[in-house]
Amino acid sequence: MGSKDSNYQVIYRYEPLPKFVPGGWVLFQRPKSCGGGFWLGKTYDGVFMLELDRPVPLDEGIKFIILSSRIAENFMDFDEDFRLT
Repeated sequence: MGSKDSNYQVIYRYEPLPKFVPGGWVLFQRPKSCGGGFWLGKTYDGVFMLELDRPVPLDEGIKFIILSSRIAENFMDFDEDFRLT
């Protein structure tokens, strides 16, 4: 599982989701017989929405979460002096 201050959970094979967080990031580990890796997505009431269309290694999934979080923090920041040239 992610650290206490992280905004994601890592769920290893055959483990249940310990805490449901609406809109929370989750990495579910796939069985080795299916190729391994992790499914990355977000949990909502009654659904798990995949964020990527393929299983990823753990480090790639965490990097995706970090970058997505940075983008989400700044998506409404505007440059008042911006000019199209």
